Amino acid sequence: MHDGWRTRIGLCGLGQMGLAVATRLATCFDVVAVDPDPARRALADAVTGVTAVEALTEVAEHSTIVLSLPTPAISVQICSDLAGMLASGSLVIETSTVLPRDMIACAAVLAPAGVAIVDAAILSGVGQMASGAATLLLGGDDADIARAQPVLDVIGSSTQRFGGLGAGMAAKVVNNAVAHAVMVVLVEGFAMAKSQGLDVKTIADMLAAPDGGLIRPLTHRMMQRVANGDFEGGMPLDAARKDSTLALAMAQDGHVPLFATQAAHTVYDLAVARGLGRADYAVLATLWEQWGEMSLTYRTEVPT
Repeated sequence: MHDGWRTRIGLCGLGQMGLAVATRLATCFDVVAVDPDPARRALADAVTGVTAVEALTEVAEHSTIVLSLPTPAISVQICSDLAGMLASGSLVIETSTVLPRDMIACAAVLAPAGVAIVDAAILSGVGQMASGAATLLLGGDDADIARAQPVLDVIGSSTQRFGGLGAGMAAKVVNNAVAHAVMVVLVEGFAMAKSQGLDVKTIADMLAAPDGGLIRPLTHRMMQRVANGDFEGGMPLDAARKDSTLALAMAQDGHVPLFATQAAHTVYDLAVARGLGRADYAVLATLWEQWGEMSLTYRTEVPT
């Protein structure tokens, strides 16, 4: 049921994240939410401040629309449909996970109707969104993000701005790519530990330590060495490749199949073949710099 004095806002999508977004929005706005699934609409209707509807036209009556949709193709289609319904000056806030090119496609269909769009990718999980602790990754025009700020402040406890339209989504895809690949590597590592009779809780504690194998590659090798292009001293690539070979051998001894770890070892072989064996193994980053004709440095001095 709507509270007449509150601003009304539209929401497209009531999946797991969409329902959490609706719940957060309803703390400050009256929400009209659309979803094709009657079961999801019933769940949303049970939230005070949320009215679930079946027709997109009912959502399009409002000047601010939040998207929380399952695929990029659906996001582009919904934006195309909304372009013919929304009043000029309306704003779309995309929280679904899509590619930068999808944001550009959405903007292309909305712009002729005078409708703006920003990306506000959700870094956090459903539980964090529901509790009000979500982080949003933003991309878009400064003025459009400023217009979206009252909504962003409700659904996110913090924001990170990455640049123009699509930049927030690019950051989200990078984050997820790392998280999903690391998940495979972690499972492989825990399986190797178990095959050797090790206590996996102790392994978890070791990896989580500042000098552990999960954290230090980011905080030292990427954020210090690669950031400064500093590959002098440190652990030689030759030694790191030797350790990687030992990991493959131990996994074979323990009958543990490796996929991500095996693939990663190939990069060490390539780097050694290029004569990089005596540099710190963070020098692996220079392969991507050469392949992509880019620089991954972003600092000018090594932090003390």
